[in-house]
Amino acid sequence: MTERNADRNLIPNDVVSRTVDGASPVRAWREHLGFTQADIAARLGISQSAYAQQENSDRLRKSSREKIAAALGISAKQLDF
Repeated sequence: MTERNADRNLIPNDVVSRTVDGASPVRAWREHLGFTQADIAARLGISQSAYAQQENSDRLRKSSREKIAAALGISAKQLDF
């Protein structure tokens, strides 16, 4: 495994702390990376309110998780914790 691939599976402490404080993993990553909901919604081609529903969902479909991860620039595995 290359160092770059290993980094794609790491979870920053800030993201973990945000989830401990009650944020969903998607929200924690978005905030950590400095994006707004509107930023990610635009990348996904959906409305901000539709994205907000997905971000707050307890159970994302695999395809949605993969699309959101790509929009955030992370691997889908990094949302699974």
